[in-house]
Amino acid sequence: MGDTVQDPQMAVRLSNETLGNVPAGIPRPAYDRTALTPGIVHIGLGNFHRAHQAWYLHRLMQEGLAQDWAIIGAGVRPYDAKMREKLLAQDCLTTLIELDPTGMSAEVSGAMTDYLPIEEGNGALIRAMADPAIRIVALTVTEGGYYIDPATGGFDSTHEDMIYDAAHPDAPRTAFGAMIAALRLRRDAGVGPFTAQSCDNLQGNGAVLRQTLVTLARMSDSELALWIDNEAAFPNSMVDCIVPATGPSEIALARSIGIDDSAPVTHENYRQWVIEDEFCAGRPDWDKAGAVFSDRVHDYEAMKIRILNGGHQVIANAGELLSCGTIAECMAHPLILDFFRKVQRAEITQQVDPVPGMTPQAYAELIETRFANREIRDTTRRVAFDGSSRHPGFILPVLRDALAAGGSVSGLSLVEALWARMCAGTREDGSAIEPNDPFWDDLNQTALEAKDNPQRWLEQRQYYGALADNDAFRAAFAGWLELIWSKGTTAALEQYIRG
Repeated sequence: MGDTVQDPQMAVRLSNETLGNVPAGIPRPAYDRTALTPGIVHIGLGNFHRAHQAWYLHRLMQEGLAQDWAIIGAGVRPYDAKMREKLLAQDCLTTLIELDPTGMSAEVSGAMTDYLPIEEGNGALIRAMADPAIRIVALTVTEGGYYIDPATGGFDSTHEDMIYDAAHPDAPRTAFGAMIAALRLRRDAGVGPFTAQSCDNLQGNGAVLRQTLVTLARMSDSELALWIDNEAAFPNSMVDCIVPATGPSEIALARSIGIDDSAPVTHENYRQWVIEDEFCAGRPDWDKAGAVFSDRVHDYEAMKIRILNGGHQVIANAGELLSCGTIAECMAHPLILDFFRKVQRAEITQQVDPVPGMTPQAYAELIETRFANREIRDTTRRVAFDGSSRHPGFILPVLRDALAAGGSVSGLSLVEALWARMCAGTREDGSAIEPNDPFWDDLNQTALEAKDNPQRWLEQRQYYGALADNDAFRAAFAGWLELIWSKGTTAALEQYIRG
């Protein structure tokens, strides 16, 4: 990579016209971006997508491949407009900065060529997805964005957004309603459907996306729902790359290497993408850029979601309570590190099957190394965000399986007690934890009530369901929460580690 720029004012403002001025040693698109044609609409243009899916496509394009698969970005929420403005101002180019303890490297990625307007009724998005040239519509909308009833795992047809979209199918407010509207136009025009591809951290994410689209469509047009279910494709996939949020320090880092980018992305030096080869209208050859097509996606995603995503939840609430600002700081804390290691070894990996070339314990050791990367400033707050989706998605399925198998759940029960304590809104040093969940007010009130009555937390059946009735879990959870409140997080971690 090129030398660090001493004067940030000399940084090159990123755009198509200035690509030739990007400092030497920083790769940039070698392909003619003006000759690219779109094949993918991607909804949810956060950092993860640009560091992961868009990067795989960019690598293909660097080899002269996939020139007809360029990405059109999209969003459906008002806050997406700010990202659209930033990216369009730099021709949808992104500086990717890889952070590794052994050194830093960067490249400019250019697989995305446009970003649709954010507008009420999603007309521009619907028209774009109805274009026959678009063969894949992909999403990164977070695991909590699929309108799942956490108690049943089924579709939440009572949510106000779903009720609205069913009543306004031609001008919906959600991405899913817009996808259905576009699929209706394609069917009526005699055009086949696109592949709907979830790139979120959900077990069976393709099946979940199918459930959401088909069930929502059925609420307004049962024949369309049947057509979507029979004709469209919903491949399951597993995605993996640690990508922190971008703030002033990341923007300054990009400037320090000579690029003025208002939305750069930092990421670790690891990526994995495992995909079912189930596409109804063609696909890029992502495997030529390192992705894996496999009929064992479920095993890969179970390993990743339980060990990595679950591992994040193991340490994040403890880290918040003990004032560790980043995940690397959590891993540098001796008690949190030992807690992570023991829960993984004794409980989580016991409920994970191996995949080709990787045992669960070896994967847990890999994750430990990745989490400890001090160059990645992944905040504990970001990882702890939306526990109301992440605990039901990443921790509770392991807990259920462990109980069914007669295995230990002591550590996982402590994980849940730490979440309950964190939601009380104060750290051990007395500082306030700012609201960090879409349902924070309810969680906070329940957490405060659970201080004197631990079972009150488990009465949140929208998260715990029948687990709330399991005597072993109830007892373990209550014991840990009482200990945390009476003697503190450190005492609870020490007792678990010694036990």
